[in-house]
Amino acid sequence: MVSSEGDVMLVKRNAEENVVLEGKRKRRKKKQVTTPRPACSWVYFSRDFIKEYSASHPESSGLKAATKAASDAWKSMSLEEKAKYTMRAREVWDNYLSTAPTRTPKPRKQAKLVTRCSPGRLFNVIQRLTTEQKDAVKSMGFGSLLDLRCRTLRRSLCLWLLERFDTTQRSLEICGERIPLTPKDVELVMGLAASGKDVVNSGPDDLIVDLRHSYDATNHGISVRLLEERLAEPEAGEEFKRSFVLYALGTLLSPTARLDVSPSFLHFLTNMDVVHQYNWGKFLLDRLVCEVSRFRQGKQRAVGGCLLFLQLFYYESISVEENGALAPAVVPFLSSWGEDEITEREKRERELGGYGCGEVVCKERCFDLDSCEFIVQLDRPPACNISNGVEHKENQVEEQIGEITLEEQQALGFWKAFQIQHPFSCLIGDKRRISCSSSRGGWRSLSPQQGYRKYWKHSHDNFSQTNFFRRKVHI
Repeated sequence: MVSSEGDVMLVKRNAEENVVLEGKRKRRKKKQVTTPRPACSWVYFSRDFIKEYSASHPESSGLKAATKAASDAWKSMSLEEKAKYTMRAREVWDNYLSTAPTRTPKPRKQAKLVTRCSPGRLFNVIQRLTTEQKDAVKSMGFGSLLDLRCRTLRRSLCLWLLERFDTTQRSLEICGERIPLTPKDVELVMGLAASGKDVVNSGPDDLIVDLRHSYDATNHGISVRLLEERLAEPEAGEEFKRSFVLYALGTLLSPTARLDVSPSFLHFLTNMDVVHQYNWGKFLLDRLVCEVSRFRQGKQRAVGGCLLFLQLFYYESISVEENGALAPAVVPFLSSWGEDEITEREKRERELGGYGCGEVVCKERCFDLDSCEFIVQLDRPPACNISNGVEHKENQVEEQIGEITLEEQQALGFWKAFQIQHPFSCLIGDKRRISCSSSRGGWRSLSPQQGYRKYWKHSHDNFSQTNFFRRKVHI
């Protein structure tokens, strides 16, 4: 009896082990044998060059010296000299595409947002700046960042916006409407210039050798902690300006998927006297589109670019108040959103049922004489002499319409002050116009003065200085 019971237990144990082994074999994936992707033209050149270099330099050991020599030779070659290897790589690639089986890419499942955009780090650095350092920041055109109040990103909102961000059209698909994004939107939200010279972050490496050495830049980038240590010093000269721009770009305005700051930014920071002349709005938007595109293509796990811009743009473009009510605008919008305001906004979003349940208002704002606030960008020179154009236009309006009353002069004075402080939205003689609401008689697109005078004639009886009029700026 004992031996028979032992045999039964042994048989059961072996059966259980076999079931477990069979399950593991089923779960084990078979290794797919795929054709390797063909090499690029540089690889074909380097293979030939290294063979010749090793034969002619027997004293050199290893591939480091040969690879360095091949890299230098490749950079000095013209396009005609590279054509041989380019054609070879193209032929191999075409053959690969025609023979390799098509692979269906797996859909990316993004459970949580990974980004290096960290407004809190920049906020902490700004709080420690001296008065001289803040003046230096303003002189470069980055004075709006000194009013930064937001310290954390709402990652759920950013992820929701990224799913609706059309990088080809550069627009957001929200509430069934397509909202385009332009450098002028960056200027409204972040307070950075949307005009000037293009920011070019490329060029000969010889021009930035000394700068790379001073910042201990590696192939991975410039250490963010090193920049924080330099910004902690009381110095406010050229080195401080360069370090601040690098830090602002690496932590907020144009972060990459890496933890460090891209050393390519040094190309446009060789001369700090012209930094305020750059079109930072266009640069920020271009980098955001590029980083989001790379993320969607699966080339990087983290999302780069200024996600804070998308977040604040959404807050200003979608109204969650009843009847689409709008608060007086503060330009740039960056200074209007602190932690308390964002928390209250997120609470209201949840009450409505989630993101995208509000009303699209874009740049419709209510400007009034008593409660509207303006933050004037005195830290960068104006693009042109706005006051002369305003005065000349005023004279033309007076000649065409007649004598201006005292009340009209006061309101027109408001227009003049508004245009001087916000030339990006109301430049006289520019193609941008004030498009008035169709509920007031189907007005066509008018200039600021024409829009005001037409508004005055149609609504003089109901005119209130505390609610000048509702406008929508088309940029």
